Amino acid sequence: MPSRESLGYYTQVKLPRPTRVKNKTPAPVQITAEQILREARERQEAEIRPPKQKITDPTELSDYRLRKRKEYEDLIRRVRWNIGVWIKYAQWEESQKDFARARSVWERALEVDYRNHTLWLKYAEVEMKNKFINHARNVWDRAVSLLPRIDQLWYKYIHMEEILGNVAGARQVFERWMGWMPDQQGWLSYIKFELRYNEIERARGIYERFVQCHPKVGSWIRYAKFEMKNGEVGRCRYCYERAIEKLADDEEAEVLFVAFAEFEQRCKETERARCIYKFALDHIPKGRAEDLYRKYVAFEKQFGDKEGIEDAIVGKRRFQYEEEVRKSPLNYDTWFDYIRLEESGGKKDRIREVYERAIANIPPAEEKRYWQRYIYLWINYALYEELDAEDMEPHKGGL
Repeated sequence: MPSRESLGYYTQVKLPRPTRVKNKTPAPVQITAEQILREARERQEAEIRPPKQKITDPTELSDYRLRKRKEYEDLIRRVRWNIGVWIKYAQWEESQKDFARARSVWERALEVDYRNHTLWLKYAEVEMKNKFINHARNVWDRAVSLLPRIDQLWYKYIHMEEILGNVAGARQVFERWMGWMPDQQGWLSYIKFELRYNEIERARGIYERFVQCHPKVGSWIRYAKFEMKNGEVGRCRYCYERAIEKLADDEEAEVLFVAFAEFEQRCKETERARCIYKFALDHIPKGRAEDLYRKYVAFEKQFGDKEGIEDAIVGKRRFQYEEEVRKSPLNYDTWFDYIRLEESGGKKDRIREVYERAIANIPPAEEKRYWQRYIYLWINYALYEELDAEDMEPHKGGL
């Protein structure tokens, strides 16, 4: 019986030994990756293109069209949801001047995905390019009815009517669009359209609807600037007044007040502008009135007297103190500085208000250092009230 060794059960497999680089010195000629790519590009063979086919016979043309249509139909069966294939198919039919078949392809594509606004755009552009105006109108009308929130469809529809000189038709399309309450740009486009044809009253009526649809500060300012541009100073002022009645408590009210004051300033109504600034400073929260204070100080420096400039500067410092006491209400040193500022102004109501707000911030029971300053607040308040009462007593005795 033969042994296992003779049968090869324990034959040893010899693996190749790892090669070692004996010479690690750099080669005398270095080859870069750029050189390799350039040589590969140079040695690349020219692309093989099929020969151009010249069709001179109606039978050959029919065979060519049949073959191409079969290719497109087979491709559509495989990738029905690929809109790019549908577009290429329809455009090819258009290139063959077979517009009925092209429309059939577009309509089949819309049955697959009518929400794709690119399909509607391409379809209508083909009709316009080949001067099928009524067909194009039909496409646009269906598109804006099914996809009224796609602004591009409305713009293209209106642009076509305007190019054709159909101003009334373009206006009618705009009115249909405004019924959907579009964004601000849509309304402004309608206004620009009317202004191109010098329809000032129509534009004014659109502005009225615009500020009702978008009651924002920017909308009212645009309306007022429109009136000012047309020389209607009274209408412009009325716009600002209506805006302040509606948006005095809005987050952007500061911008509205500044715009109103600057309008009065341009009209040489400095007292009106001053009243607007003061009204705004009394009604807008201090945290949102930084730019308003800066504008007011600049206004007083330009048009005010010494007292007005000092009042504006005091108002700016008052704003700074308000910010500081809002951040740290237990910083009584800031309250003392604030009170001195108001005492320098001499307005008793303001002084009492600041005292009352200061003493309302009761310090924690454990913090002794806070209580020392807090007690001095009460002492100063009592002294102020005592001095104020003495000033109010009538003088005794005769002349």
